[in-house]
Amino acid sequence: MSAAVTDAREAGRRVDEVLDRLAATGDRAACAAAEELVRVLMDFYGAGLARIVERLGVERLGGLLDDELVTGLLALHDLHPEDVHTRIARALDTVRDPVSLAGFDEATGVLRLRSEPGGGCGCGSADGVVPQSVEDALACFAPEVTAVEMETAEAPRPLLQIGTRPQAPARAR
Repeated sequence: MSAAVTDAREAGRRVDEVLDRLAATGDRAACAAAEELVRVLMDFYGAGLARIVERLGVERLGGLLDDELVTGLLALHDLHPEDVHTRIARALDTVRDPVSLAGFDEATGVLRLRSEPGGGCGCGSADGVVPQSVEDALACFAPEVTAVEMETAEAPRPLLQIGTRPQAPARAR
């Protein structure tokens, strides 16, 4: 993960902390003003980003779509040229954890993943636990994902064949 992505996440956490501190004071007017300020700034930067995308053209975005920070900003402002399914696949391609897509419900934002047994880096997650690398990648590439449910893929069962045994060769006495 790049320093810019880490810095962006830290900035987001700091904004949340400030809003939480304002809410804790009980001053509803100050809290509402701060939330409005955040929305206005988001709209302002979104409009600027939209103009950049418009002037560049989608075809010239190219490799920028692989950048976690850029793709996250585009998705956040509903400017990303790829659909959510493509971005989910892109996010899963960036993680080392052995997971595969089981389904995505666009109405609720719930993503179902399947943990692949014995694959990837060997650092598989506990049953039902979403690896942090997966959550981080999805937050960047597909912020529409509101929750992730993990399924454990069953290990393949050995093939059991039932039949007659071949005749053993006669032993010489």
